[in-house]
Amino acid sequence: QQNELNSFLWTIKRDPPSYFFGTIHVPYTRVWDFIPENSKEAFQQSHIVYFELDLTDPYTISALTSCQLLPQGKNLQDVLPRDIYRRLKRHLEYVKLMMPSWMTPDQRGKGLYADYLFNAIAGNWERKRPVWVMLMVNSLTEVDIKSRGVPVLDLFLAQEAERLRKQTGAVEKVEEQCHPLNGLNFSQV
Repeated sequence: QQNELNSFLWTIKRDPPSYFFGTIHVPYTRVWDFIPENSKEAFQQSHIVYFELDLTDPYTISALTSCQLLPQGKNLQDVLPRDIYRRLKRHLEYVKLMMPSWMTPDQRGKGLYADYLFNAIAGNWERKRPVWVMLMVNSLTEVDIKSRGVPVLDLFLAQEAERLRKQTGAVEKVEEQCHPLNGLNFSQV
């Protein structure tokens, strides 16, 4: 029952009220039916919505891409142990081979091609820092590939906010997310 679902919605009692809602980075279709009505109503009634990052801003996407890269002139092969690098390369070759069979007819009908999708996710992987490659590899599963093309919950809500002409903003800058991850040493990754 919708009214019995646990909510990640926190209310700050003031006039008008403010809300905090914790989201997760998964395709919204996986979780939308489980989001309680009070959370959906709070979103609908809000005039201003702040997100973790502004995923609709081209600068944000560009900065996220740039922060994932190793320093100029460095490649993953230079920083990973040889055996791990080889296993990673073989795994990515396997994923690329399997990807066409993992895609749904709906994705193909929307013009998504396996090679395009692989390059969109894993392109330039040899230039990325190990932590970002690890996150990328974790998202290269059959279940995740089948849901590509569906926005994650944060992006879906940001697109809805724009569509509903709500004022939007972000509580973090890309650098505030990138620097801590990029600061992890190899053993931590």
